[in-house]
Amino acid sequence: MIKTKYPSQSEIIMNEIVMPGDTNFHGTIFGGKVMSWIDIAGAMCAMKHCENAVVTVHVDDIDFISSINIGELVTVKASMNYVGKTSMVVGVKVEKENPLTGEKQKTTKAYLTFVSVNKNGEPQAVHRLEPQTDDEKRRYANAQERTKSKKELRSRLK
Repeated sequence: MIKTKYPSQSEIIMNEIVMPGDTNFHGTIFGGKVMSWIDIAGAMCAMKHCENAVVTVHVDDIDFISSINIGELVTVKASMNYVGKTSMVVGVKVEKENPLTGEKQKTTKAYLTFVSVNKNGEPQAVHRLEPQTDDEKRRYANAQERTKSKKELRSRLK
């Protein structure tokens, strides 16, 4: 049964700490490690929204804004931004925190598209999304525009 859900019903907040094995020779986290956390948090958000299994079909506009160092705390926040018939656009924001000073800084942002699938891997319809706050409405409109632009670009490049 298709129902309507609010973005707050599927929000995910994941916390991690950067350990030496997560870092490169500069002492900063591997970008791939951050991307993995982004994909995991995004998938959890999408699964909560559609109440079904999902697959990642697109990663859009990932921006690494600042580095993350050994020992820093990391918060990965995933929010449902937009839904289509079977697909969902999730916005993910990553923030670091120095545990000694409490100073926080945004480090990464990304947008991912997931598709709900049944046990045979076939696309399944997803619940509608009803943004409530001004920020949720802005994110919905932005994701809708990005989705439209992506489809137009794909069509022109064929």
